[in-house]
Amino acid sequence: MKKGNKYGIHRVLDPKGVLPQPANKLDNNMDEIYDNEILINVQTLNIDSASFTEISRRANGDVEKIKETMKWIVETQGKHRNPWTGSGGMLLGTVEKIGDALVGKRDLKVGDKIATLVSLSLTPLRIDEILEVRPDVDQVDIKGKAILFESGIYAKIPSDLPEKLALSALDVAGAPAQTAKLVKPGDTVLIIGAGGKSGMLCCYEAKKRAGVTGKVIGLCHSEKSTERLKKLGFCDIVFSADATDTVAVLQKIEELTNGEMCDITINNVNIENTEMTSILCTKNTGLVYFFSMATSFTKAALGAEGVGSDVTMIIGNGYTKGHAEITLQELRESKELRDIFTQLYA
Repeated sequence: MKKGNKYGIHRVLDPKGVLPQPANKLDNNMDEIYDNEILINVQTLNIDSASFTEISRRANGDVEKIKETMKWIVETQGKHRNPWTGSGGMLLGTVEKIGDALVGKRDLKVGDKIATLVSLSLTPLRIDEILEVRPDVDQVDIKGKAILFESGIYAKIPSDLPEKLALSALDVAGAPAQTAKLVKPGDTVLIIGAGGKSGMLCCYEAKKRAGVTGKVIGLCHSEKSTERLKKLGFCDIVFSADATDTVAVLQKIEELTNGEMCDITINNVNIENTEMTSILCTKNTGLVYFFSMATSFTKAALGAEGVGSDVTMIIGNGYTKGHAEITLQELRESKELRDIFTQLYA
């Protein structure tokens, strides 16, 4: 086997000298793998919410056009990096082959079912056939192959959870795990996009960490998601609003916090122009975690400067140590959470 680079630079075709994520084109030839790669027989692509929303919008919701767009992206780039959002997603598949240099150095064997925990925007991918598109859960079943680089992280699918259930949670594992790290007892926490997949996980984790002396506020978009979140009981307060309407949301949070605002705001939405809502609803000494891939960090940085806010802002890194274990444990701990995820995503 040919020797490969730890970060997958050997797969970059254009432009040379960059890492796989910002590259325009990757080599997705799966006939031969490098000595430090893992070849995966792909079953399901879990497209990130911002990416799937944009693809679906441009396809006017037409499933065949969604398929065409996804095939075009992969044929053009050798990976699935959305050209409009820059984001990808992750995948579920079975280990087909392990490079010689990794044999015995990973807790993996051929035949293991895994979810990759690195973005499709840097993963060499080949789509042979799209079998089914499930727009309600942003998942696409395919026949195809993918490569996981030596530096790539993954999670074995646990035997006590259904595959699609685990996949849906692992796709957003960074958000609840970061929430677990950031939220302290007594914090007032605002979660924007609280009724979605990552939002519900964050609400559960935030309430667990903030405790009885803290307050968790969930902002949902639709009445349906608002009612669902209220029934789950993870938040002290749940309300519906348009997160892009900064003034209206700001006034609501001022009312709910007696003008003190929030210690932490976690943004999980899949639409643009919610940066200032997140910043203004947070104390000057507080923290905003932008998990949303629809975030413009230029708008966030210049917007905070423009209103004289000294808020700390964290980029939504989808990885933090132990994120897969933390997220899967939430589904084990909470029957309510597991039931709703099973109903919606599995």
